[in-house]
Amino acid sequence: MNTQTSTLAASVPATNNSVLNNDNPLYRKRSKINKVMLTLSFAALAFGLFWLFWIILTLLVKGGSSLSFTLFTEITPGPGEAGGLANAIVGSVLMSAVGTIIGTPIGIMAGTYLAEYGNRGWLAPATRFLNDVLLSAPSIIIGLFIYALYVSTVGHYSGWAGALALSIIVIPVVVRTTDNMLMLVPNSLREAAAALGCPKWRIVTMICYRSARSGIITGVLLAVARIMGETAPLLFTALSNQFMSWNMNGPMSNLPVVIYQYAASPFKDWNELAWAGATLITLLVLGLNILARSLFRK
Repeated sequence: MNTQTSTLAASVPATNNSVLNNDNPLYRKRSKINKVMLTLSFAALAFGLFWLFWIILTLLVKGGSSLSFTLFTEITPGPGEAGGLANAIVGSVLMSAVGTIIGTPIGIMAGTYLAEYGNRGWLAPATRFLNDVLLSAPSIIIGLFIYALYVSTVGHYSGWAGALALSIIVIPVVVRTTDNMLMLVPNSLREAAAALGCPKWRIVTMICYRSARSGIITGVLLAVARIMGETAPLLFTALSNQFMSWNMNGPMSNLPVVIYQYAASPFKDWNELAWAGATLITLLVLGLNILARSLFRK
């Protein structure tokens, strides 16, 4: 009996070795496919990183020299004059902040309904589908929608119209992130709280939100990073303003539109400001994405 057991035990490693042997045709085929796919994956990674670093390097070379203190303290100048982008920075921050304040609660509440209350019926799947459509919709369509709905009604461009357009861009991003993060919360936490007599609203606010807090914040930061560089919606809603203005009921300057206008101008000083503004937005968006990824990783 011992002889048979030792013989069987000795034959098992031999069988495994024969499967993993380089002389095995199946092993050689899979090894070749694995090497080819790894090579293609690394080539695609290198291709993407090459263009990314080239864009960032170009921005730093052309716009880095124009980054100065006056960029944040002086308003946009006329041709041949010295100036900065203070009014454009203020306008972008104001409209982005208002758009985030409007869109974030709506997105969180909609995502909460989809994850916590829409488990049955057709409304939740239909809402997810429409949210995906809105998430991938061109931003210029949103700008035209707000122009027809608000700007043409009041008869003038305004910062409020720009903030409304940006809020519509924020909503689907926050909805998707909130929905996904709440779906990752284990049902055992909900069941344990329900067994202790906790009402549904308290389970959502005290347990689900706390468990998914970092993911929801990540979605909000990603939405802010996206709207900071949107140009098309603001061309139809906020337009621009050459002066420092805190009045959101009138045309308001913003970085994306100023970059668009100055980059297409024949004046060298305006071109330099456009490069500086593009560098500033890129660094800001990059920082927000890094912060969001760090929170998501935690």
